[in-house]
Amino acid sequence: MNVTHPRPRTARTARTTALAAALAAVLLAGTACSSKADGGSTDDAADGVKAGPGVSDKSIRLGALTDLTGPYATLGKSIVQAQQMWADETNAAGGICGRKVEIVVKDHGYDVQKAVTAYADISPDVVALPQVIGSPVVAALLDDIERDHMLTFPQAWAASLLGRDSVQVLGTTYDLDMISAVDFLTRTKKIAKGDTIGHVYFEGDYGANALEGSEWAAEQAGMKVAGQKIKATDTDLTAQVSALSKAGVKAILISAGPAQTASLAGVAAARGLNVPIVSSAPGYAPQLLKTPAAAALEAMVHVVSAAPAVSSDLPGVKKMVASYNKAYPGEPVDSGVLSGYNAAQLMGVDLKKACEGGSLTRQDVVKAHRSQKNADTGLGTPQDFTLVTAPASRSTYVLKPDAKAVGGLVGVEEAHKAPGVDAYLAARG
Repeated sequence: MNVTHPRPRTARTARTTALAAALAAVLLAGTACSSKADGGSTDDAADGVKAGPGVSDKSIRLGALTDLTGPYATLGKSIVQAQQMWADETNAAGGICGRKVEIVVKDHGYDVQKAVTAYADISPDVVALPQVIGSPVVAALLDDIERDHMLTFPQAWAASLLGRDSVQVLGTTYDLDMISAVDFLTRTKKIAKGDTIGHVYFEGDYGANALEGSEWAAEQAGMKVAGQKIKATDTDLTAQVSALSKAGVKAILISAGPAQTASLAGVAAARGLNVPIVSSAPGYAPQLLKTPAAAALEAMVHVVSAAPAVSSDLPGVKKMVASYNKAYPGEPVDSGVLSGYNAAQLMGVDLKKACEGGSLTRQDVVKAHRSQKNADTGLGTPQDFTLVTAPASRSTYVLKPDAKAVGGLVGVEEAHKAPGVDAYLAARG
């Protein structure tokens, strides 16, 4: 019988074997990291549902990149609390796909670099982001979000955020809201052909997109726009009011933050520039009605928004307000509560749909979201998520500050699509 004896291991072959093993380990680690980053993990849970980053047998982890210390701190706090309320309600009802929902919150203070760092910190361990505040923040993260297949609902409405499969702008975009604002001012005979409209706007995607809408609408109506670009740190608009007064404006649009809206209205009233002011939704907060600018705000300002006022009689809104008052007694119920809760509910629908399809991987959560053509949470108008390059809605509400109303706003006009919106979107391509 012939017996083949193995060759004796030399120091050289041992080193070669060890090197090969080390290289294999590195390659395997790299593959694992790549799979985790792009949401490609397809590990099956005990219940047979495919799982990826942010999903275990017991939990579904969501992320929130918010502003709790910057210019939108009041908005951020409201959104965070509203989404936590949704998570608590969802978990009390049994969770989603037999799992408890957790929300990991990171404050970036409206600082882009801090937001980029926060995203890198939480992205390996969450399946989706139901909240990211700030157009510049989202713009800086777009490539990472798409690479990771991370379904993201920005609390920002710039048209530049459209066209990404994983990023969903909820409701209208800033340009459509400003077209609605010019239409409102024209229909109510506050401005007429030949007039000049002032537009105060933040630098960056938010302001640029809003200005795009106002300039288009003004041109169609035979008017012109006198623009005043400002920074998020500019809170005294005395110089801007003086410039607009010299330009002879008959109305002013503002696409900025609450502090800027308060300054604009207060200074304009003090300087005798008593013209109507229309604000984008992020430019108003009910807390402004407790400032010295309150009287000017109530007398001069309207707000255009894809969402109704929280004082609305819609059953879903009334139920939300009652629940929020119970969960956070004494806290103001503002537009951030409605926006945040609506986004969380829509995310919940996406996760349930993905679960029904047998997979909670990031790609399949995005796929479940993009399959919805008539999504309706009862908190506003239905939305179409199937068209990646188009706004989910084209209808805008017109609201007005009212210190006696829940949330400090009341409805003036129900949601409607302003004339010309379809033509504008078709021309923009």
